[in-house]
Amino acid sequence: MTGASAGIGRAIAIGCAKHGADVAINFARDDQGAKSAVSEIEALGRKGIAIQGDVADPVTATGFVAAATQALGRVDVFVNNAGICPFHGFLDMPVETFERTMRVNLHGAYFMVQAAANQMVKQGDGGAIIAMSSISALVGGEYQTHYTPTKAGVLSLMQSTAIALGKHRIRCNALLPGTILTEINREDLADDAKRSYMQGRIPLGRLGQPEDMVGPTVFLASDLAGYVTGAALLVDGGAFVNLQ
Repeated sequence: MTGASAGIGRAIAIGCAKHGADVAINFARDDQGAKSAVSEIEALGRKGIAIQGDVADPVTATGFVAAATQALGRVDVFVNNAGICPFHGFLDMPVETFERTMRVNLHGAYFMVQAAANQMVKQGDGGAIIAMSSISALVGGEYQTHYTPTKAGVLSLMQSTAIALGKHRIRCNALLPGTILTEINREDLADDAKRSYMQGRIPLGRLGQPEDMVGPTVFLASDLAGYVTGAALLVDGGAFVNLQ
């Protein structure tokens, strides 16, 4: 799984270990976060390994999958989670901010999914790929004009790979989290008025926690979802449907 030293990725990595998985995590810079995540995985009696790499570089993908396979023996499930969202206005969006967001969120997902799929095809007995899209694939954001297209792209990637990989019995699905409290939005939600507004929009009455993403991930990874592919599952407390 990518981007697993903190936030949603860390919660999912540890949550999957609780459900019996050995886990290889990718991380970009947070060495301590990655080490502590592996420690928690190992404390659950599972194998854990942390492999550093920038997903924006396509070479990272093949290297990560190769190292994960060597350490754990095989790849049955791959979760693409790594993403960034440096909030910025549209009219003066720096080229480097736009391009970096695209390379991490969309290009990174493409090459990571491709590398994991190739390993699964090589193994010959199917697998499950889950990509973290976002409610932002379906709605806009004033300061997210660089981010929302990447999340729409990740959703589309899962739809197309579901078709491309179905013959190999590899299922590809997208999760669309709503507002989940992580480092990526901590500064944006530091404003009490905005936080209260966002919370008030959610029928379940609270903002999401990273742990809320564990159950949906485990479901899509498991045989319980054996006939589910090309699907998009919103995990947003009902925010998207609360229009009126």
